[in-house]
Amino acid sequence: MDAYKKAGVDINAGYKLVDEIKNLSKNSELGAFGGLFPLELGKYKNPVLVSGTDGVGTKLLIAIQAGLNETVGIDLVAMCVNDILAQGAKPLFFLDYLGIGHLDPDNAKKIVAGVVEGVKQAGAKLIGGETAEMPDMYTNGHYDLAGFAVGIADKDKLLNKAALREGDVLLGLGSNGLHSNGFSLVRDILFKQHDYKLADQLPGLDQDLKHELLRPTRIYVKSVLPLVEQGLIGSIAHITGGGLPENVARILPANLAAEFNYGTWPVPPIMNDLQKIGNLSFDDMKHTFNLGLGMVLAVHPENVDQVKAALSEAGEQVYQVGRLVSGFQEVIIRKD
Repeated sequence: MDAYKKAGVDINAGYKLVDEIKNLSKNSELGAFGGLFPLELGKYKNPVLVSGTDGVGTKLLIAIQAGLNETVGIDLVAMCVNDILAQGAKPLFFLDYLGIGHLDPDNAKKIVAGVVEGVKQAGAKLIGGETAEMPDMYTNGHYDLAGFAVGIADKDKLLNKAALREGDVLLGLGSNGLHSNGFSLVRDILFKQHDYKLADQLPGLDQDLKHELLRPTRIYVKSVLPLVEQGLIGSIAHITGGGLPENVARILPANLAAEFNYGTWPVPPIMNDLQKIGNLSFDDMKHTFNLGLGMVLAVHPENVDQVKAALSEAGEQVYQVGRLVSGFQEVIIRKD
């Protein structure tokens, strides 16, 4: 092992990290060749597994530069489990991959602690993962994160765009800032086109850039899943890369369009700042950022009041942002 350590890989540090993750996740079975999850079918009459995988993207470069790696694990889990939720499924378990140049156990523990917190917020279980120390692949403290989640639903109860109809109401759930998309543009505007520093504070913000840009992605599972299980939600769009136009279009049947009334929900100040500083068009904005909505729910009119009340009680910021109209899968954002 001394020869391997001289080559840049510390196996003992990896063993120590596994022990730390066992303690963090309270899962003593971690470290086996495969993760185990007892599948209790219970209420599921025609069960189907729903899986999703994703990463955090170049938001990681902000975390690395700022030396704040505690919350990117939440982002990682959110990107996967919110997608599973959008299918109408309950997240069950999660696995993560950490590729890193040099394994600093304390820093790696902070990264994985974020994963554990995200899994907790999703009501799921961390059952395994992989940490790869690759000094010739990642340098200067750089690392990459990827994740994989599996959920379950009754096949007949998966959310289906065929259930949507003209007049259905669009409810938007407030995002926690930028979430995990658009960071290549964010970095280009702030740090390449202009010479902002992470310690700077932009107008309208209540904190410096490093903390604003690293706001963790919201995980909507615990507030939305009960409503899905009660049959109160018609369809769900998780607003990630591509913004409202691309993601909402994915849930529309061929005969409907989505009409949003811009101004019926607040846009986070950071996005207004980026538009002004970067001289971005509204078209750039709507195709890059979530515009303040992390998730959009299509709800039949008779269920709207009940859904809004339940979401508010669960701590969500919920806005009535538009409706479904006759059309051809367009997403229209009206600005009066």
